[in-house]
Amino acid sequence: MSETERTLAVFIDFENLAIGFKHRRGDFDIHKILERLVEKGKVIVKKAYADWGEYKQYTKPLHENAIELIEIPRRAMTGKNSADIRLAVDAMDLAWSKEHIDTFVIVSGDSDFSPLVSKLKENGKHVIGLGMKESTSDLLAGNCDEFIFYEDLEMAPAQAPGPVATDIPAEKREVFDLLLESIAALIRENKDPIFASMVKDTMQRKKPSFSESGYGYRSFSALLQDAETRGYIKLHRDKKAGWTYVVEGLVE
Repeated sequence: MSETERTLAVFIDFENLAIGFKHRRGDFDIHKILERLVEKGKVIVKKAYADWGEYKQYTKPLHENAIELIEIPRRAMTGKNSADIRLAVDAMDLAWSKEHIDTFVIVSGDSDFSPLVSKLKENGKHVIGLGMKESTSDLLAGNCDEFIFYEDLEMAPAQAPGPVATDIPAEKREVFDLLLESIAALIRENKDPIFASMVKDTMQRKKPSFSESGYGYRSFSALLQDAETRGYIKLHRDKKAGWTYVVEGLVE
């Protein structure tokens, strides 16, 4: 594992997200969240908490993305918010038992999670919050190391920096789109320098089946060289890192 790669555990308070979706158009898309998070590191744990009888339409896409669904009885049956309690207990248990997980993602806007965020930070964990603008507490957002609004993820494709691969053969367009998206993600995460290995790791997290050989390249370096030749990126070799390629940036 590279030194710059984070390991993530994602905990989803699904009922809080559902509150945010009540007064807006469109359905919740878990892919938008996961696509953003894999840019930050390797997602190891994914759990979602709710009374799933109330949200049956969402269970299939969650299952398809290997998210463990934790069944929580309705508040009327327990007299308390069992989802919040179970999520907090599971998160702290993981923080203490799995030292290699360094980043915790709390998908909720509920201010009740602020003490959990503080405790995770006390234990040396990096905490990312993610929620809907209308249902997110300023207290929670301000307490996280980083907070992402779901609405911003919906706008991300239209605002993504860098060029779009349109003038290359159709059989290579997919790999170039993936390459440029991954480099743009590393730039957005303020990674510097951007080594070739970091780019490939990001591409494989976004698309686990990725292999440069499937697109006719003998090595990942050959793919990067082709991208530079076509005028999409700038490269240089790092002498201190064994002459490995470093991506300087995207060509506008």
